[in-house]
Amino acid sequence: MSVPPQPMKPSSGASLAAASAQTTGASTHFRWVICGLLFWVTTANYIDRGVFGNLAPELQKSIGWKQPQYWNMAVAFNVAYAISLLLAGRLMDVLGLRWGFTLACAFWGLAAMSHSLVSTVTGFFVVRILLGLGEGGNFPAAIKTTAEWFPKRERALATGIFNCGSNVGGVLVPYGLPFVLASLGALSVGGHVLGWRVAFLVTGVFDLGWIVAWLLLYRKPQEHPRVSSSELALINSDPPETTVRIPWRRLFPHRQTWAFAVAKLMTDCFWWFYLLGSPYFFKDRFNLTLEARGKPVACIYIVASVGSIAGGWLSGHFMKLGWSVNKARKITFLICACCVLPVVCATITHDKWVAVALITLAASAHQAWSANAFSLAGDMFPRRVVGSVTGFGGFAGSVGAIALFIIVSRLRERAIARGEPGNYFLIFLAASFAYITALLIVHLLAPKLEPAQVEEKAAQ
Repeated sequence: MSVPPQPMKPSSGASLAAASAQTTGASTHFRWVICGLLFWVTTANYIDRGVFGNLAPELQKSIGWKQPQYWNMAVAFNVAYAISLLLAGRLMDVLGLRWGFTLACAFWGLAAMSHSLVSTVTGFFVVRILLGLGEGGNFPAAIKTTAEWFPKRERALATGIFNCGSNVGGVLVPYGLPFVLASLGALSVGGHVLGWRVAFLVTGVFDLGWIVAWLLLYRKPQEHPRVSSSELALINSDPPETTVRIPWRRLFPHRQTWAFAVAKLMTDCFWWFYLLGSPYFFKDRFNLTLEARGKPVACIYIVASVGSIAGGWLSGHFMKLGWSVNKARKITFLICACCVLPVVCATITHDKWVAVALITLAASAHQAWSANAFSLAGDMFPRRVVGSVTGFGGFAGSVGAIALFIIVSRLRERAIARGEPGNYFLIFLAASFAYITALLIVHLLAPKLEPAQVEEKAAQ
């Protein structure tokens, strides 16, 4: 495969525009346009992965799998996703964001659409693996973009905003699926009615639109004609970094790498469970159909959007009050961990809306946690390795999800065999205490969130 060409230098007209902005001192805020693109692609990413989970109870009837097989598909997806995260971070560091991000989105978009081509359990295993291999590119690329375009004090807020796309995608799927199936499901191709397959085909529109916008709008800040000198100065307001090449292996001896990995390993799995398990939870415990569970599932993601942005804002607010990065991040983590504790009660209530409220609070707290956890990579590592560090942390998060889904598969099989399909107690109990435990381990590994001295060792 040939290496994609380097981004073109701005045209003379663009250069004049940039020069004009610099000489007149005009202030721009183009970094937030880039943040908007990250929000868009994260929304598309979660739409692509969420369609399958929301259709799963209905697909189970038409395809014929058993619920433990569904969780094994989730394991297969996360194995592929973990591998993708591990490689995608480095790929973004090597290829650059413009073409690396484009390649990742195109791959996962085609993989999502390919779900419409299969009709067997084996076929779904294959396409879920392909989707996992592609979707791992999103977060390493998005976090690297945030580190490239935002100073440290704005990164958690920017991360919270684009990470909110995961919630918006989660809202659009349960609300949009019944409409898409009702309006387009009767269409036929070659004499075959599309039915549920049309839901997977529609997802490609979001991916293609984003690819076009990304290629048109993205450049590095210092090369962008729409970035003024004052905005560029803000973006580069953190202490300058050296250009010493940092080999990947230099990252692993540092406790900071493992602190970030633990923050993802012990918590990402439960967000994955809310994403993939909520439709089954509401069906098994409260007997809700696809249409009936649309509002409860969508409610979780709508409110979680607030948590994503609020978590990023809160730590930034603490820093503006003069708190250190260490104190601001960890107090925010502590607040998030406390908000997750009551979620275990969702499994013992008989009121579906009480369960929705508890899961919503936990999901919101997770998104606030996630916004700050992602920012740890930029807090403790140079920008040019943030993609690699984020990829490794995401890999750890997927390993946690793989372990959880293997356990969930066994627990669900036993619960169904006992005639207790609505029993999810142990799963939610683990979620309750995972965050407070993760915070304790992060603090032990990085008590001050001090920058990792990777450049000094690399230069030796």
